[in-house]
Amino acid sequence: MAWRSHGRDNAELVQKLYEHGIIKSQQVKSAMEQADRGNYCKNAPYMDSPQGIGYGITISAPHMHAHALELLKDHLKPGMRALDVGSGSGILTVYMALMVGTNGKVVGIDHMNGLIDMSKKNLEKDGKLDLLENQIILTVGDGRQGFEQEGPYNAIHVGAAAPTLPQALVDQLAPGGRLVIPVGPDGGDQSLDQIDKSLEGEVTRKKLFGVRYVPLTDKHRQWREDL
Repeated sequence: MAWRSHGRDNAELVQKLYEHGIIKSQQVKSAMEQADRGNYCKNAPYMDSPQGIGYGITISAPHMHAHALELLKDHLKPGMRALDVGSGSGILTVYMALMVGTNGKVVGIDHMNGLIDMSKKNLEKDGKLDLLENQIILTVGDGRQGFEQEGPYNAIHVGAAAPTLPQALVDQLAPGGRLVIPVGPDGGDQSLDQIDKSLEGEVTRKKLFGVRYVPLTDKHRQWREDL
């Protein structure tokens, strides 16, 4: 049903995702309604499929953003802190910021200046520049290493497939926090994994379902792939 959740505009797209049971909660529905995907994706923004946005990366299909937010919603409550690794277009970073509210903080990290500049322009088009004043930090860096100075994080989302689970991200999870990350080789078997850290610091890992993501890689390899 997810692949039928296309819309003529953002409102219809979100409503279809809700009707098809991909979006289950009002928190996620509201966040996805408030950020118009058309301001973050030039090509077919309201189709429920991934789209290329340059620099060798894609913006995930809307149903995958919805799945991730539903998995993380209890860790994106007002006042909480989140990290979006491979923030790309910036839209999921915005969704997360809308959920954690004015007292929360979300860091979006990507390893190319051009992507960070693009995401800031997308926020401007969407009327969300005010979020950069105190709710969102967009920064250039190696997301595989996280962003320790703003952690620990209640929620961490990774938007590209890591060949193995990055220990730095697990370390930066707050007690009670959750990490959602695609894991597996480029072009091979990948799964969306959920990593939870208990209040006592015990880490558990659960494979949710198979996925196909672009690789979480370094900027030099990504540039070569985009040439």
